[in-house]
Amino acid sequence: MPTIPLTRPFFDQTELQRVGEALGRRVSGDGPFCERVEERLSERLEGRTVLLTTSCTHALELALLAFGIGPGDEVISPSFAFSSTANATLRVGARPVFADIAEDTLGLDPADVARRLGPRTAAVIPVHYAGLAADLEGLEALAEERPFRIVEDAAHGLDARYRGRPLGTLGDAGCFSFHETKNITCGEGGALILKDPEVVRRAEMIREKGTNRQAFLRGEVDRYTWVAEGSSYVLADVLAAILDAQLDKLEEIQRRRLGILARYRAELGDWARARDVRLQAPLPERQENAHLFFMLLPSPEARDGAIDQLREAGVQAAFHFVPLHTAPHSERAGIPRASLPVTERVAATLLRLPLHPGMTEEDVGRVVEAVRGLRL
Repeated sequence: MPTIPLTRPFFDQTELQRVGEALGRRVSGDGPFCERVEERLSERLEGRTVLLTTSCTHALELALLAFGIGPGDEVISPSFAFSSTANATLRVGARPVFADIAEDTLGLDPADVARRLGPRTAAVIPVHYAGLAADLEGLEALAEERPFRIVEDAAHGLDARYRGRPLGTLGDAGCFSFHETKNITCGEGGALILKDPEVVRRAEMIREKGTNRQAFLRGEVDRYTWVAEGSSYVLADVLAAILDAQLDKLEEIQRRRLGILARYRAELGDWARARDVRLQAPLPERQENAHLFFMLLPSPEARDGAIDQLREAGVQAAFHFVPLHTAPHSERAGIPRASLPVTERVAATLLRLPLHPGMTEEDVGRVVEAVRGLRL
């Protein structure tokens, strides 16, 4: 019996058809599919300006650059995150500062952020883990007392909401991922969401190799040239064509994902309560997108043993982030070791189950049966 994978893209002939259309027209960046996808995403994201990028990592870098964050500045982010959040800070010459996460959201804990704020804090990057909104209201309250930019790492967050508002639109900037593990994908890709027109102009120039090409395309100048320091963050149109096809299927993808999430909760709830296992739970005022499903097991040994047992049963399960403050490069980068007890406990006990729209009812049943059979 084949192994049930942790995640898998939801592709069909639609993506091939759109790629064929792109190959017949333009495959480089800012082509017709890029424009169409940016418009479609903008419609979902409160009309904010959307700039497609080659990755969420580049979207984070671009946001910090557009806000003028650099050497001498500090950026607070969770250690329970992918390396992109810290890398983006280092790439612009700023200093990462790690803060702890909250027990409920697994996102930044504003109380711990407050303890780490300093005169050099220029930005805070909350990560919306599993599409569950971090406490943006708490962070916004801190920013009113001691101003800093809020750059949302919404890599997990497309189609998730907080109090009816889309993740990625709550802060000064939002960053999305279209990596193959995300709800919709083009293999590798991302998007930067901005609301301030002046920041948008700076971001456009930086992402277009430091030129005013976008102003030229809008007819604002008669030719474009090198006007600032920049790089190349533009997504190829052939990849945007895949995203366009994925957006056509987003409602179906979400329906399937949410159905699997609901079934896990319904069929594993009693099992979990009897074994002191915490299942990913719905949180007030947060609309989920079923990006992933996690459990917190009683101990690191129980988690590691469960992964091995599930693998033997043909179910691919996994841990998630190794805390960045414990990673080898943290010390090499000169980042002081922080005390982050919630982060360390969660990282040591979290286990993810397969969740992707291609899973059949039989697949979900196999996962549930394998989990119920675990020896913890």
